[in-house]
Amino acid sequence: MTEDTQRVCSVCVMDGRIAPLVFDANGQCNCCRAAIARKRDEYFPNAEGDRRMLALVKQLRQQGCGRRYDAMIGLSGGIDSAYLAHVMRTRFGLRLLAVHVDGGWNSEAAVHNIERLVTVLGIDLHTHVIEWEEMRGLQLAFLRAGVLNQDIPQDHAFFATLYRLAPAFGIRTFLSGVNFSTESVSQSGGGYPSIDGRHLRSIHRRFGTTALRDFPILTVPRYLWLTRIQRRPAIVHPLNWLPYDKTEAHADLRLHYVWKEYGTKHSESRFTKFYQEIYLPDKTGFDKRRLHLSALIVSGQITRAEAMVELATPILDPRQKKFDIRYVAKKLQISPEELARMIAAPLVPHSTYPGDIWLLQWMHSLRNFWRKLKLLFEFRNV
Repeated sequence: MTEDTQRVCSVCVMDGRIAPLVFDANGQCNCCRAAIARKRDEYFPNAEGDRRMLALVKQLRQQGCGRRYDAMIGLSGGIDSAYLAHVMRTRFGLRLLAVHVDGGWNSEAAVHNIERLVTVLGIDLHTHVIEWEEMRGLQLAFLRAGVLNQDIPQDHAFFATLYRLAPAFGIRTFLSGVNFSTESVSQSGGGYPSIDGRHLRSIHRRFGTTALRDFPILTVPRYLWLTRIQRRPAIVHPLNWLPYDKTEAHADLRLHYVWKEYGTKHSESRFTKFYQEIYLPDKTGFDKRRLHLSALIVSGQITRAEAMVELATPILDPRQKKFDIRYVAKKLQISPEELARMIAAPLVPHSTYPGDIWLLQWMHSLRNFWRKLKLLFEFRNV
């Protein structure tokens, strides 16, 4: 095994610009190797997936008996969650409560897509609006901190809101659009989990200027208690039980909901678009398309050659880049020059600021140990 930062994987298209990769003798990186190893336990686009889906639907209907909703689903205006809502409503007739957390960065396309989806499907929508001055101040604090994962404020607000709303509506299960098919590849050391409320507070204390009075914050111990002990709401990923093809899903959404395009994956948020297409490439040299394309290679939706062709195209047109920087700067109430200076500043490790990531790492290690023990038990009983 060898480590390299510039080398590109021979199987997927990952490189090690934000965290060194480990390559085997065939040039395959540890990222897609780990995803392929997980595939047998997570991805069931077959009869087993059908069985799991039907069992889930039966369980949700039993849970929802005498209640207003069978399950909760998050809607961002993006393809994954929208297609999941489409399937669970049209194919199985579930009564869904759609939840949208508005952090102030919705694209026009995202707003249109959410409105069309809930109207056509006839499902209720609950929108929680984050107090803008608090969100703005927190995002400025993260930019001043110089850390890698600038999407933490938005993502944390979503998860913290979810865990508050589920018991308020008496809902036991959250259907997540996160899926193996398009998101299986991750990079150890290439980011920081958004769920760490202590880390969020520590950065805010150091660089924030606006008090967080209403911003929803969830600590890691509380998160682990809710998800691992109480399991309420239980988070389920039904797209892993479907032959989920993004191109086909896109075509279905265009046909039924007059779907509007918003650009690359997760760009339904204008800030995430800035983060993925400007902040990350300029600060680290990493093109996040590599993660998304590598996942599609692992799930067999595209070839490595097709991914390389897409990566050969520029991430962003120079004129669009200038426009996006000015847009983000204006919304954050700073000058484009100040924003450019924060992007150009050296990257600061997340470990510089206190957090509870060790608890998440401990749980991850425990889960991996249990998975290996399970495989060993299965092998001995063959």
